[in-house]
Amino acid sequence: MEMTMTTNEHQSRTARSYKLILLFAMVSMTMMFAGLTSAFVVSKSRADWLKDFQLPTAFFISTIVILGCSVTFHLAKKSIQKDNQSATTMYLLSTLAFGVLFVILQFVGFGQIVSNGYYFTGQASSITTTFLYIVTVVHLLHLAGGLISLLIIIYNHFKQKYNSTQTLGIELGAMYWHFLDLLWVYLFLFLYFFK
Repeated sequence: MEMTMTTNEHQSRTARSYKLILLFAMVSMTMMFAGLTSAFVVSKSRADWLKDFQLPTAFFISTIVILGCSVTFHLAKKSIQKDNQSATTMYLLSTLAFGVLFVILQFVGFGQIVSNGYYFTGQASSITTTFLYIVTVVHLLHLAGGLISLLIIIYNHFKQKYNSTQTLGIELGAMYWHFLDLLWVYLFLFLYFFK
């Protein structure tokens, strides 16, 4: 007896597969950042570690901004589930704006660090600022992937590919952005408290 799969079953299996792949990728990224923060902990015992280093104010602001990304992406997902296309558009574009603002604020923060006399590379650098730079730049690279996926989601949204019965792209994007946001909050708190 031949089994036939309904469209809903096929969509459900596809969604589960994509979510599992994304979950695996997020676990891999978590392991990488766990390794980086472990190296940070080990390096803290070095004699040249900066004990009085303060995070730039732009990093505090960028933390609030990236949390805004999670809120707007969540609202975009809720809006598309109600077939509210205009609200979905507004929330997706807001997420993009917050994401770009986060990147800008990270570079402003780098500028603040340098203007305070700390450098990331070269003879004037310290292991503390080099680690900070590596951790934040690696996070920014992952965020660049999030921005690219968000642009694809926005493009597909304008092509009317999402509705209350087809939300997979927006769901996957929201999962990844929530992960990026939580990851940054973890890194920020780690860098702030573990000096």
